[in-house]
Amino acid sequence: MIRKLRLKFMAIFMTLVTLVLLGVSVSIYSSAERSVEAASREVLQRVILEADRSTTAPVFPSLGPVQLPYFTVNVTVHYWPVRTYTARVVTSTYGDLSDTAELEAVLSSSLSQPQAEGVVPGYDLRYLRQTSGQEIHLAFVDMSSEQAVLSRLMRSYLQIALAAFLLLLGVSVLLARWATAPVERAWRQQRQFLSDASHELKTPLTVILSNAELLEAAPLEERTARWADNIHSEAGRMKKLVEEMLTLARADNMVRTNVMTEVSLSDTVEDCVLAFEPVAFEAGKVLESHIAENVVVIGDQDKLRQVVSVLLDNAIKYGAEGGTITLTLQKTDRQARLIVSNPGEPIPPEQLRRLFERFYRADASRGEQSGFGLGLSIASVIADEHKGTLKAESDAVSTRFLFTMPVKK
Repeated sequence: MIRKLRLKFMAIFMTLVTLVLLGVSVSIYSSAERSVEAASREVLQRVILEADRSTTAPVFPSLGPVQLPYFTVNVTVHYWPVRTYTARVVTSTYGDLSDTAELEAVLSSSLSQPQAEGVVPGYDLRYLRQTSGQEIHLAFVDMSSEQAVLSRLMRSYLQIALAAFLLLLGVSVLLARWATAPVERAWRQQRQFLSDASHELKTPLTVILSNAELLEAAPLEERTARWADNIHSEAGRMKKLVEEMLTLARADNMVRTNVMTEVSLSDTVEDCVLAFEPVAFEAGKVLESHIAENVVVIGDQDKLRQVVSVLLDNAIKYGAEGGTITLTLQKTDRQARLIVSNPGEPIPPEQLRRLFERFYRADASRGEQSGFGLGLSIASVIADEHKGTLKAESDAVSTRFLFTMPVKK
């Protein structure tokens, strides 16, 4: 599907490019043709007025000096006793043209045409005819120079157009990849989401169904109680998963449920630290905090508490055994900055970029830790809703999550 989308994008882009190049090509050719024809007419006007000179050096406007072969002829009309013509070559750059069959054919063709200006078919000559009593003045200019100029111009432009077409074809490939990258990523995440959600939901459902079957056939009350506890526990996990998925679905659909009020982020963070100190102690880890006072923001207190809880829970779960979890809340002129760090193995850069993807876990092994891999995704969505940012860093010393958001002005 993505490949077809890219090809369609490239086809549309290159069609537009081709139409533009074709339009520019026709426009340039027409303009050049009119310019060259105008120059030829100018030369004809000059030579017919300067027929007494033997040579001229016509100049094409905006095309530079070009030598145009030409010649002028005066034709005298005799009406008695029969109508006859006497032709005399006045000036010529062709050499001696007197009494040649070609001259007779050229004069016959130009005199037989009704237009005073035109083209002599078959001879690549443009003519201009003026009549003065019994005298007909004719000027002829070689059109092969026009055709040569137009041919050279067109060849040059076609080469430029071909190079531009190939260059824009390469650009279209890059643009197609860039434009379809979000679609490809969304498509990949959707497929991964379906796979991961199926995996996560299958385990608690299997436990629930198994315990329900055993509950029906169990004769002993203590086993009944144990299986009932399992059903309640797994049902609770499923409920939590569904709620987290619903939170993300609302965020995707731009449904905002936040209640924005003035919140003391210092107090909120301190409450979360107090709540997680026993959790860290049971996990054999130390939780240290450095909380700046009077950090006030505008936001949803429950959502902000959820962000802090997700970061602390993640640090405690994946921090090194016996390590120290450090939480720091700082305040600048414009931002509140929360940093949660834990010691442990560094996370590779390719995995670090994916930490905020739904259902993704850096360890790639499911079931070793509780949770579904949605916590960081939800925290990132909440950060965006509060006009803040959430990012991760990792090195040989520790893994750090940095949450920033504007403070109250």
